[in-house]
Amino acid sequence: MKLVISILQLILIQADCWKIFHRGREVGGNLGAPYDVGYKATKKLAQDEWFIQRLDHFNPTDLRVWKQRYFTNDQFYKVTHNGPIFLMIGGEGTASPLWMNQGAWIDYAKRFKALCFQLEHRYYGKSHPTEDMSTKNLQYLTSQQALADLAAFIQAKNEEYGFSSNVKWIVFGGSYPGSLAAWMRLKYPHLVHGAMSASGPLLAKADFPEYYHVVEESLKTASSQCLSTVKEATAQVEIFLNHTVGYKALDSMFNLCDPIENSINNPKDISNFYVTLAENIAGIVQYNKDNRIGGNQKVANITIDTICDIMEDDDMGAPIDKLAEINRLLMNANNLKCLDYKYDKMIQELSQNSWSSNVSEGGRQWMYQTCTEFGFFQSSSQPPYIFGTDFPVEFYIQQCVDIFGEKYNSAFVDTNVQRTNTFYGALDIDVSNVVFVHGSIDPWHALGITKTREQRAPAIYIEGTAHCANMYPKSEKDLPQLKAARVEIAEHIDAWIRL
Repeated sequence: MKLVISILQLILIQADCWKIFHRGREVGGNLGAPYDVGYKATKKLAQDEWFIQRLDHFNPTDLRVWKQRYFTNDQFYKVTHNGPIFLMIGGEGTASPLWMNQGAWIDYAKRFKALCFQLEHRYYGKSHPTEDMSTKNLQYLTSQQALADLAAFIQAKNEEYGFSSNVKWIVFGGSYPGSLAAWMRLKYPHLVHGAMSASGPLLAKADFPEYYHVVEESLKTASSQCLSTVKEATAQVEIFLNHTVGYKALDSMFNLCDPIENSINNPKDISNFYVTLAENIAGIVQYNKDNRIGGNQKVANITIDTICDIMEDDDMGAPIDKLAEINRLLMNANNLKCLDYKYDKMIQELSQNSWSSNVSEGGRQWMYQTCTEFGFFQSSSQPPYIFGTDFPVEFYIQQCVDIFGEKYNSAFVDTNVQRTNTFYGALDIDVSNVVFVHGSIDPWHALGITKTREQRAPAIYIEGTAHCANMYPKSEKDLPQLKAARVEIAEHIDAWIRL
């Protein structure tokens, strides 16, 4: 306990003269590449191919085009077998060629002798529709344009390969592409025969506190002591932030890039600090034990068990020490020299619009999509407040304004979120031949369909699994219910193909 307890005692003594408010305190996720040690070195990866795509599908007078990246795997396809066509939908990050040889969908492709394509999402990876990512150019970054990209690609491949009119296209997507998969079947049923939608949020929602509700439940399921210690750690952070004696301790414990004392009167910095600590835990929960590549395999090896082992270790000191240790593990895994919580730095970075900038990997683009279509702001606006109350939905909407302009305010976000739900149907989506798959640990399941409402669009809810777990390659560590889910998905695909 050492120095931390001494500081806490000193602060609590000072509390006799000071009013102390103990407040407790996300992330969204990309579908990571499937994990397989040494694959790149031992097997040939799919090569980049390019499809000429329209910039604006909904303006017939706009004839501008661009090159969209895609991958192909035809090694299982049998023309004489009249096999199906599988299309993996790219999402809010760079498309990985590893998916063309690995993952559950490849197992299905082998079984059904399918031809496989993966189409990268516009504005992500190497698929650059415009010269930069200026706010003006990002107007062409919408889910509707992305669906139209997929439709144009399917129609072109039907013509190129001479497919018959009864060819069966099955689309696959995880996370945001999981939503796109369901919406593709909804909006283009004449082109897409079936869809596997994994971890796809269907309900657009500006204020999304339910995200942290699931984080809490996932921690509680692992260990009630673990959860309570996280709450205690948050309370101790709050204590440190309220007194001068704690500032330098926080700087050292969390290896902050800038002294926290300089930000005490800057609410945006403090909110961002809390969000950073919350996302440390939430990111681990969201991808818990997925057979995936994160930033690197060191990150994937940090699980809920890791968190709780630390939080329950009495030899590691006070709860805040344990929270700092989790932060240290993640910083080391991601090769970060210090923890940057400064709000203005974040805004400056997300305001960069060059394809050569760091945020071109997806940060700016996804921020734009959330501000203009989905919301999905993981806030602290409702109990249980395990990470406090310092990052309400207004904190995120202010980021929309600061990054993209004054018009991207609360009224704008709310209007466009409602428009998205009206266009796609939200949780009342009326589709057939779609299987919705979610994991109980994944915080995104709170915005998805987790119970079967009608047999033509069944739901599979996998206890004990995280984000897109069913999509990754099989592992000897897979839970029985995850194995069963993959079998059930194959049965649905088989039934669709036979229709």
